[in-house]
Amino acid sequence: MPRVVALYRYPVKGFTPEACNVVDVLDEGRIAGDRVLGFRFANSTATDDAWSKKHEFIALVNTPGIARLRLRFDHKALRLSIGLDNTVLVNDVLDQQGRKNIAAAIEKYVLKLDENPLSAHPDRLPLRLVGNGVTPRYQDSEAGQITLHSRASLAAVGDAVGDHDLSELRFRSNIVIDGLAAWEEQSWTERKIRIGQVDFVVAMPKTRCLATQANPSSGKRDLPILKTLTRAFNQDKPTFAIAMIPCGAGGQIQVGDKVSLLD
Repeated sequence: MPRVVALYRYPVKGFTPEACNVVDVLDEGRIAGDRVLGFRFANSTATDDAWSKKHEFIALVNTPGIARLRLRFDHKALRLSIGLDNTVLVNDVLDQQGRKNIAAAIEKYVLKLDENPLSAHPDRLPLRLVGNGVTPRYQDSEAGQITLHSRASLAAVGDAVGDHDLSELRFRSNIVIDGLAAWEEQSWTERKIRIGQVDFVVAMPKTRCLATQANPSSGKRDLPILKTLTRAFNQDKPTFAIAMIPCGAGGQIQVGDKVSLLD
């Protein structure tokens, strides 16, 4: 019987994950506390509380160096701390001045990176820290969607790319399971599954982007993940993990929960 072995949420889009023992799936189909903040470009026409595509944010797809940053978010106090190695770059609450301070610190860090989306685009400055810190809004899909992969599929990609310790953090899934054959979850499209208290329908395999090629520790693009997915596994598009939508009410999922097919 496959089981949940890890759970993650990402308070700030594109930044450090939080490993969780329990997550709350909301009825709307997102995980509470997941992607509740984001650093958006100044030239985006989207309002602060509106969804927009990831290419309007500082994210791993355009700024791999942010993988080096370590983030802590106090979901109750609405306080965000971001550090590099042993140095705290910023630690502030989400009031008006605090948001400016946090955005300025990230802007300063990003502008020093060799690969960044700001230096050649001054119209993207200043960055805006958007989101209320509570409502999950900034997933890659406007519909939200919760993502899942298996450790066997991760191992298969690691073997193909020549990294037997390939970090699952490259793929930024919410739910990680074990007890399946490699790629088995990719065959679940349009099927219903149950995880803990929540029933899902599997929407589709998740198409990947350059974010997966950023090393979660060094912030360097060091592995050809996208080419490996298409060439080694004969995929038309580079896909890894699945995107899921709850059927009915949300509920809790915790590490150790069983995963079962319902049809």
